[in-house]
Amino acid sequence: MKDLIQHQGIIENIEKHKVFVRIEQKAACSACHACSVCLASEKKEKIIEIDDTSGMYAANEPVIVSVHSSAGFLAVIIAFVIPLIFIILAFIIGMNQSGSEGIGGLAGLSVLIPYYFILYIFRDKLKKKFVFSLSKVQESYNLNQSL
Repeated sequence: MKDLIQHQGIIENIEKHKVFVRIEQKAACSACHACSVCLASEKKEKIIEIDDTSGMYAANEPVIVSVHSSAGFLAVIIAFVIPLIFIILAFIIGMNQSGSEGIGGLAGLSVLIPYYFILYIFRDKLKKKFVFSLSKVQESYNLNQSL
């Protein structure tokens, strides 16, 4: 269980064998008593699509969404590390070829267009790497979360 990333969410919609769960992603400081007036606190709602053939879930039901932490590390590498490396390399190459930092910056940013297009093309293969699972909320989990 320690290698799982878990979030509590609410089922928004169920279509065929797909369950759409809304989770609220909170910043680490959101538990602070001053978060309502602080600009550093951040909350984002995300809708996660999960394959489920069990049929044991209903709309508006609270659930736990789980994913292996290794998938989280892979997501960070794909979303942040690889693009950063491409930006830096394209910036250096563009600056060396043109002698202009502006051209280097444009080269660094323009390299992201084909990168994210390739990710879009391979989105179905990437979905197989990021497997989410659902479980029903237990009363003890709710009590522990509110403490």
